[in-house]
Amino acid sequence: MKLLVLLLCVAAASGKVFTRCDWARVLKENGMDGFAGVSLADWVCLTQWESHYNTQAINRNVGSTDYGIFQINSKYWCKDDSPSWNGCHINCRELLTDDVAAAIACAKRIVRDPIGPSAWVGWKHHCKNRDLHEYLAGCII
Repeated sequence: MKLLVLLLCVAAASGKVFTRCDWARVLKENGMDGFAGVSLADWVCLTQWESHYNTQAINRNVGSTDYGIFQINSKYWCKDDSPSWNGCHINCRELLTDDVAAAIACAKRIVRDPIGPSAWVGWKHHCKNRDLHEYLAGCII
């Protein structure tokens, strides 16, 4: 019984990890395909490399932290315990829920910035100017 409780706690703490195609559908349903000129395949690629589609992914950097499925940075876009510009006007913890509405809204805000999707290192290194058809291959969207 103790093992079952432990497993349930670990599962609850790990957050939702989307499959590639399920995530592509969620993005499409939320108006991300072509938003600010960024293709659906770009969004799927970006989040694959940033979080592996995990809503509770956290990456600590020197002086900031990246949160959630989009790995949104606390120095510029959300508020945690460190100094922040908080461009999305949200607490970083809001980016770690299975309800991805806040994360998507913040990603839309970020991509409207002049730097666009280049705000994400994963996109610059793995997605920019590449053939991304594999990120939507086999998905019914």
